[in-house]
Amino acid sequence: MKQVILQFCDVMLRYHTKNGETTAAEHLHFSIKDGEFVAVIGPSGCGKTTILSLAAGLLKPSEGIVRYNGTSFGYMLQRDELFPWRTIEQNILLPLEIKHMLTAENRARALALAEKYGLKDFLKSYPSQLSGGMRQRAALIRTLAPDPDLLLLDEPFSALDYQTRLNVCDDVYRIIRKEKKTAILVTHDISEAISLADRIFVLTARPAKIKAEHLLCFAEEEPLARRKSPEFPELFDALWKELNE
Repeated sequence: MKQVILQFCDVMLRYHTKNGETTAAEHLHFSIKDGEFVAVIGPSGCGKTTILSLAAGLLKPSEGIVRYNGTSFGYMLQRDELFPWRTIEQNILLPLEIKHMLTAENRARALALAEKYGLKDFLKSYPSQLSGGMRQRAALIRTLAPDPDLLLLDEPFSALDYQTRLNVCDDVYRIIRKEKKTAILVTHDISEAISLADRIFVLTARPAKIKAEHLLCFAEEEPLARRKSPEFPELFDALWKELNE
């Protein structure tokens, strides 16, 4: 029985401004188990990123409870946000420096990850010398460097061109699965959600609620193989209709 590492219990979030009160999310109730890859999709502006902010503790719920079971987080943004004046190695080690975790053991582990996933020959390079796909891979290794239990992925492929996006999507999936990490992906791309996730949550327009939940069962697990599966178009159509109802 896998452990539940994150749980939203009837969570509501309200924003207070000088113009009044806005409800961003309401009645969010779900749990995520160790090793799961969950995707969240919904209409533009519905509050998908709000869920990540609540999960990370950056926002506190107005009502309800977000429960953590000793979970540490790694947050991956839409752009790689690598510092141009630091080498790839220095960028990867940055979270360890900030958290005062830059021990010899942690340094060796982070650099071993970089070498394992194709960055060995680029550690002394600067971000400007790498392709967009390679920079995003470096950003993922940087996120993994402190060994977080849960990865929060905020549309991490949206700044890439389509071909690079497919390749990086495959890279990220492979790395997360091999490292046995739990992940929540926020995306506006239905195909991306289907190709990566174990479960998909569909949100309503704001205030965000979970409109539907889909458990995915594919014979092939790799993202590209899923896209070629006969189940793919049927699921895509169902999600498209739910988003546009």
